Amino acid sequence: MLTKKQLDLLEFIHKRVQRDGVPPSFDEMKEALDLRSKSGIHRLITALEERGFIRRLAHRARALEIVKLPDAMQTKTGFTPRVIEGDKPDSRPVAARRIENGSIDLPMMGRIAAGVPIEAISEASRSVSVPQSMVGSGEHYTLEVKGDSMIEAGINDGDVVVIRETSVANNGDIVVALVEDQEATLKRFRRNGSAIALEAANPAYETRVYRDDQVKVQGRLVGLIRTY
Repeated sequence: MLTKKQLDLLEFIHKRVQRDGVPPSFDEMKEALDLRSKSGIHRLITALEERGFIRRLAHRARALEIVKLPDAMQTKTGFTPRVIEGDKPDSRPVAARRIENGSIDLPMMGRIAAGVPIEAISEASRSVSVPQSMVGSGEHYTLEVKGDSMIEAGINDGDVVVIRETSVANNGDIVVALVEDQEATLKRFRRNGSAIALEAANPAYETRVYRDDQVKVQGRLVGLIRTY
């Protein structure tokens, strides 16, 4: 039996993983549950881990994986894990296509910076097979992450992110942003009037603020493939 706070936290983590493909940060969990300190979040996470509902991923900052959900939540939300672990992607045909084992091949568009922006992504050279349940409607593609600026969102150097193509984003979304038509980066999106902030999830990196005409959203994160 879970307490209300434990259930609220589990549901919040599940919804964020379903939406973004990665767990929320401890600060976001603290704010969502209206707790005064992150120590309360640590206690709740430990309790959920001891009861077998979540698992902490070793050597991964802020990385959590939902193992199961209570029956009531499975009925209400429909449990589909969206973070998978696997080897480095191999070379496959570029065009995305449905395949028999419930997976879909998505084009790998190159590397995306989770750090200082690097050159913009260009064209696909191979494809990556991902679970069909990880993608919904619309066009999708994958990118290999380079850098550590998003580690507190559970996104690490070498991971592969699944991106849904879109030109719009809500505050808090993790997006592929094209800066001044030259540099692409993976960051959390915040709009304040005519300014757009691209936030890192690592205190070693500063938030970068641009005019809204300097930033174009090219996609939103919907899934993550962990690589080793």
